[in-house]
Amino acid sequence: MAEYEKKVRKLLSQNGYAFLRHGKGDHDIWYSPITGRHVTVDTKIKSRHTANAILKQSGIAYKF
Repeated sequence: MAEYEKKVRKLLSQNGYAFLRHGKGDHDIWYSPITGRHVTVDTKIKSRHTANAILKQSGIAYKF
């Protein structure tokens, strides 16, 4: 299985998102001052569907 976590984090940082804080469990909270959105990112994304859902919530038009 592919690991999508690094790819998602890279796309988020390229689109103006920054790591804000650690959330519950193995989740991290990212924030974009441009859009004012908070996005929760799991540290073990193994499904492309989950990765696409995170990008959709963040407003990034990218599909794995």
